[in-house]
Amino acid sequence: MAIEAVIWDFGGVFIGSPFAAMTEVARDLDVDPKRYFGAVFGPYDRDTDHPWHRLERGEITFEVAREEILALGRADGFDADPFHFFGAMARNGGGGARSEVVEFAKQLKAGGMPTALLTNNAVEFREAWSRTVPVDELFHHVIDSSEVGMRKPDPKIFELALERLGGVPAERAVFLDDYPGNIEAAQRVGIQGVLVTEDYLAALDELRALLAAKA
Repeated sequence: MAIEAVIWDFGGVFIGSPFAAMTEVARDLDVDPKRYFGAVFGPYDRDTDHPWHRLERGEITFEVAREEILALGRADGFDADPFHFFGAMARNGGGGARSEVVEFAKQLKAGGMPTALLTNNAVEFREAWSRTVPVDELFHHVIDSSEVGMRKPDPKIFELALERLGGVPAERAVFLDDYPGNIEAAQRVGIQGVLVTEDYLAALDELRALLAAKA
């Protein structure tokens, strides 16, 4: 199917991956990465009542989420303070945008391709991340989980993205994300998926190939 719309994730696509930063922190704390990930982020391939998930749905503040996550870590015998994760993100380039991805997204929008950003985020992070890239030059629509009260992998948030893109059929949209569970969730809705790894240029090549394909 010819692609009629592109949906982008933010973290791990336009900036460094939060999941790589999480592994670094776990190693520094001498904690099994799966245990650390579970305490801070919860089961990220599901939508639950974990404090990070409630934060991303805009149901609680970061302060409340942090206290609850710290308690989860203490119960498991380690320091799960999310601030450690933010420091690792900065060291991994999470504070700076990937210029090649930004330029590609800018060209797509300028060329008339409908585009949307679909991000799991928190109200308190909005000002910082939106300064990282020229949002208005890259996306026609921004679907921020903390604004819409839904988060990936909930199928409803993918359906909302398609609706905001003018009702484009799912099979004619492509979604780029760095978390396999989110790609799988999009594919269950019918959206084509491109997994973005640390070799993010390969993901751009895959996207180019999909955009070049004809119906």
